[in-house]
Amino acid sequence: MLSHPEVDVYPSRVLDEPRILDREDPVVYGDPAHGPLTQEQVASYQKNGFLFIDSVFSPAEVEAIQQAKDILWDQPATATRPEVIREPESDSIRSIFAVHRDDAYFKGLSQDPRLVHIATQLLGGDVYIHQSRINFKSGFSGKEFYWHSDFETWHVEDGMPRMRALSMSLALTENLATNGPVMVIPGSHRHYVTCVGQTPENHYTSSLKRQVYGTPDRQSLSFLVERGGIAMPTGRPGSLLIFDCNIMHGSNSNITPYPRSNLFLVYNSVENRLQHPFGAPMPRPDYIATR
Repeated sequence: MLSHPEVDVYPSRVLDEPRILDREDPVVYGDPAHGPLTQEQVASYQKNGFLFIDSVFSPAEVEAIQQAKDILWDQPATATRPEVIREPESDSIRSIFAVHRDDAYFKGLSQDPRLVHIATQLLGGDVYIHQSRINFKSGFSGKEFYWHSDFETWHVEDGMPRMRALSMSLALTENLATNGPVMVIPGSHRHYVTCVGQTPENHYTSSLKRQVYGTPDRQSLSFLVERGGIAMPTGRPGSLLIFDCNIMHGSNSNITPYPRSNLFLVYNSVENRLQHPFGAPMPRPDYIATR
């Protein structure tokens, strides 16, 4: 059986009141001078918890990615696959998980040196894909993703020991300020907000549609925003948002006619492999958390 250390430095969903703890781990593990990112970019990532880079992929590459995405979207078999998550109040697709595992094109994309070398520079060594997904926000009906720290969920429900992972969000469509782009709270990655409420059994079956447990309280969110503000990195298809596993982020619903879709790839250090969940009875399935 997988095990974890006796002392949990990031406890959550175990107390009656939320707490804000200081981060116990580095933000950058690798050498800022060795890798595709400049030392200025690495310093910005370390300070703010995220980095936005425009035009990482060319228009022709983005078109190919969009075509591969459309094939997944149109496959009739996806109707009953657990990897396909639908909106809470409709049959519209919200997310497709494990695209790097189930699709040869996205597997290759997850291994693109432009992405992997950034991950290894920031995380300090070899990495693997912890989670992959494509998030959709259809025009007029795409629902919000409430504020959350990914690490809180990955720690509590998946058994990720420490903060040594990051996400990359590749824009497949125009990410506008109006169509529900990712919002981040700069500097929030330096704090860990504990959440209230014991994790229900098989929580993932509902949380991937709308998360309730593992979301921060309003007072803690206000504390983070008062210190860091809210940033909304937006850009054209092919742009890349890189953000620390613990940064507080979320997105509004999309009531515009303009759909929004992004490919998310989560890279975790091989030295930070998952253990037994720190606050759930059983690990989540492999398509959510690769073991």
